[in-house]
Amino acid sequence: MSKKATVYDVAERAGVSIATVSRVLRQPDAVRPATRERVLDSVSELGYVPSGSARGLAERRTGVLGLYFPGFDASEDAPVLDVLAEGQADAPPFTVEQASDDADAPHPTMLFLDEVLRGAELEAWKQGFVLMIGVGRGDPARETVRDIAGRVDGLMVLAQSVPDDVLARLAQRIPVVVLSGPARGDTYDHVTVNNAEAMTELTRLVLAQADPGGIAFLGGPADSPDGAQRWEGFAAAVAEAGLSIDDVTVLRGDFTRASGQAAAEQLISRGAPSVLVAANDQMALGAIDAFHSAGIRVPDDVRVTGFDGLEAAALSRPALTTVRQPMIDLGRAAVQLLARRLEQPDADPMTVRLPLQILVRESSQRPG
Repeated sequence: MSKKATVYDVAERAGVSIATVSRVLRQPDAVRPATRERVLDSVSELGYVPSGSARGLAERRTGVLGLYFPGFDASEDAPVLDVLAEGQADAPPFTVEQASDDADAPHPTMLFLDEVLRGAELEAWKQGFVLMIGVGRGDPARETVRDIAGRVDGLMVLAQSVPDDVLARLAQRIPVVVLSGPARGDTYDHVTVNNAEAMTELTRLVLAQADPGGIAFLGGPADSPDGAQRWEGFAAAVAEAGLSIDDVTVLRGDFTRASGQAAAEQLISRGAPSVLVAANDQMALGAIDAFHSAGIRVPDDVRVTGFDGLEAAALSRPALTTVRQPMIDLGRAAVQLLARRLEQPDADPMTVRLPLQILVRESSQRPG
């Protein structure tokens, strides 16, 4: 058996230092093209395979970044599948059942997080890291996030998904990036969007299209930082229009389509408003369902807007006016901030604010 090539063999053949070999393999764009090609040719000729574990020990790094999500899962109450005990190997290839509109729908937060995850995966791969995902389902003590923090070089968490004291202790050991929440006097890096400004502009647009009549706001859970900022932006636009916020009907949902439908049914029982501004797309779509069922036309009788820019918003009838969040870019930017922090541990904390896009569609437009 031939001897395995080492980094020293590659460096000798290419006529460079072992540090240059390492840089080519980890950050090829940081090396001059001619040198990079020489090193890569040597790697190929020698059949060299870098040892991730050895490199990690040398640099005191794992090459892994962590992404921690709270425990949202529409299927968490489903029975555990045991294919051996239940004879699933002999099951028919498919079954035909009457579908339920909401039974298997993903939790709306997962629709958002799935896109964030995609962006983080793409950027981690590009940067040469592996991504480890932790989900804190049924974990009030936050043992999951503590466990994942002990296995990674840096950690990304959603705003307010980890208690402040726990996060502060973790940040003493590894870099932390907080997603979707503004800095609150902390020392973490943040990647966020300006929910308030976007909601203010969206509300301005819909109020300019509305006939005199009632205005309603459908907010999210009380502990949602995004929901709070969207309410702030809505209230600012109402005040700017010379209207009293006391005259606005305010209801709260949980960001699901079902809660939006239930809220709209409450509104209908009181007399439907002329404008409904919802704090996310799923609730807005649920409200449209309820209005349609009651024979209330959107946008002829009531104008409806959402927030997030989910694909379902473009496919609804009428198509939903909304604010598109850069969900994939949130994940990518978070990984970039972690990579920067690992290379520059003493750099000042950075907050990256990504742009939002207001998409004006049929659901908020004055007919004719």
